[in-house]
Amino acid sequence: MRDIFTVALIWSTVRLATPLILAALGGMFSERSGVINIALEGMMLAGAFTAAAITHAAGNPFVGLLAGMGAGLLIALIHAVACIRYKADQVVTGTAINILMLGMPAFLSGAFFLSSGSTPQIPRDRLIPSTPIIIAMALVPIAWYVLYKTPFGLRLRSVGENPEAADAAGVRVARMRYAGVLLSGVLAGIGGAYLSIGQSSLFTRNMTSGRGFIALAALIFGKWRPIQTMLACLLFGFTEAVSIQMQGVVKLPSGEDIPVQFVQMVPYILTIIVLAGFIGSSRPPGALGIPYEKER
Repeated sequence: MRDIFTVALIWSTVRLATPLILAALGGMFSERSGVINIALEGMMLAGAFTAAAITHAAGNPFVGLLAGMGAGLLIALIHAVACIRYKADQVVTGTAINILMLGMPAFLSGAFFLSSGSTPQIPRDRLIPSTPIIIAMALVPIAWYVLYKTPFGLRLRSVGENPEAADAAGVRVARMRYAGVLLSGVLAGIGGAYLSIGQSSLFTRNMTSGRGFIALAALIFGKWRPIQTMLACLLFGFTEAVSIQMQGVVKLPSGEDIPVQFVQMVPYILTIIVLAGFIGSSRPPGALGIPYEKER
């Protein structure tokens, strides 16, 4: 066990939790406004592919990071228009975006780089392994302050809890919901960009591997609150870090290595347990998933 629980495990936990924290904080703003954001996975994929492609083309990872944020924002805008303007089912719209983004990056990668499996390798000196981590950790107290100590946060929470009362008080419900969803796209885009130009040095097909859904689980586990959500993300990051450390170290009683596939299942099993055990005890925003029809 001493070979597993090392100082490197702490750094690995923070590194692996970073994209989860960014996506979960984004989902928090969206869902606090009353819009379910199943599309976090798709937004992360958009950010990851765009950041890798632009960094390769421009030679500057910060330009790639901004491009990843813009890609997440664009996907969020599609989700927002469909759900807020046209009152589409929020879960169905988010699922459709996720399916679209499973194929779109591969198509674009094949068109631009003649390889649908991955983008070209980015040199190590053009990566940003630390910047998104700093952003994620700084955003947690900032998100708490914005959500609970500013008029914007009060309005955002009010349209997610009781949009009729908020509208009667003069709050523009649609505008606040657009703001919440678009913020989620920007943050999820940063999380995706970190995967391709921070943790890795290229974009590979479906490289998020369900992290958008794990971020949603962390958001529910954290009861839609910034600090608790960050702790939940660190728990998931710790689980993934341990599962990586366990590979080739922990053995069966027979002396054989535990199959890698079983070790890799650990974070996803934890996600199922968290959702099964805590989703009933977590009270979501009162108007979450309910389109708002303004009375005339």
